[in-house]
Amino acid sequence: MSFEEQPVRPRAKKKRTGRGILIGILALVVIAGLVAGGYVWNLGRTFDSKSDKIAEAFPAEETRPEVKEESKDAVNILLLGSDTRATRETDESSEEFGTLPNGGRSDTMMLVHIPADRKGMYVTSVMRDTWLDIPGVGTAKINRAFASGGVPKAVETLEGLFGVRINHVASVDFEGFKGLTDALGGVTVNNPQAFRQSITNGMYFPAGVQTLDGEQALAFVRERKSFPGSDYGRVKNQQLFVKAMLGQIMSKDTLTNPGKLNNVVTEIAPFIAVDETLDASKVAGYAASMINVRPSDMTFFTLPNKGPGRSADGQSIVIPDMETIDKFGKALQEDKMDEFVATTDLSK
Repeated sequence: MSFEEQPVRPRAKKKRTGRGILIGILALVVIAGLVAGGYVWNLGRTFDSKSDKIAEAFPAEETRPEVKEESKDAVNILLLGSDTRATRETDESSEEFGTLPNGGRSDTMMLVHIPADRKGMYVTSVMRDTWLDIPGVGTAKINRAFASGGVPKAVETLEGLFGVRINHVASVDFEGFKGLTDALGGVTVNNPQAFRQSITNGMYFPAGVQTLDGEQALAFVRERKSFPGSDYGRVKNQQLFVKAMLGQIMSKDTLTNPGKLNNVVTEIAPFIAVDETLDASKVAGYAASMINVRPSDMTFFTLPNKGPGRSADGQSIVIPDMETIDKFGKALQEDKMDEFVATTDLSK
């Protein structure tokens, strides 16, 4: 073999070495994938085993709107908030909340709309005193739907109002906000209006940016008597808190921290009840499809209304703005919420 041919051997050796390094990297990637898969599986098992199920969350099929082609890939989730600590002594209502998932009354209602393109999120709060037509009951407060027929009756009422199907239902007990907030290391909000909790030695929340711990978060989302608009002020604060909380859950700091993510799921799961089709795999699928959504892409507003009023029998109610609600329903049906928000005054 000539001198000139000798360098061929080292080159072959380098090639084998390079292949070995590549195989090693691939092996590490596969192992990491298996570990991550197992980790995700464990999180899912925690969510499914610790959360409750809402049996028969939906009304009879013949009462439900048809699914339109324009919005078949969009997702509508009815989020119900109950408050097991709210009693007559601590809340203006004479009812005690907390008998959900399928009975009693809901303290908070939010319709979460996720568009087909997954580029944002639209969250609409429905005031619990909104005066609506409840099938089989007549005109009454939306909260009456729960007393009359549980979650299915509330779903039927809102589906009839908007002309669009609700795909999933989730009930969250406010008590879970404590552990969830602490698992996140606190939730930072920008409080627009200073107020003090309306109980003896109640907590004070100054105006401006502040980080709430679990106990403070629970007080922040529950308070209503400190505001001139009562429930209007509470709904605004709930929207503010939920948006901030979602932003922190969906942040890189949380999603890339296995310990924190595990704590988040472990803390909130026992306080959640979901319909029987909403399991961990579906939640993970929605989350993966919305990985680029940030708080600035989330729009929160209250179902259009004309303010407080009185019913014929003297009840304190919230009067719905049916003209604007009809436009809202059409936007949901056509999956054009971005256009609705851009062309509608939702500041009320």
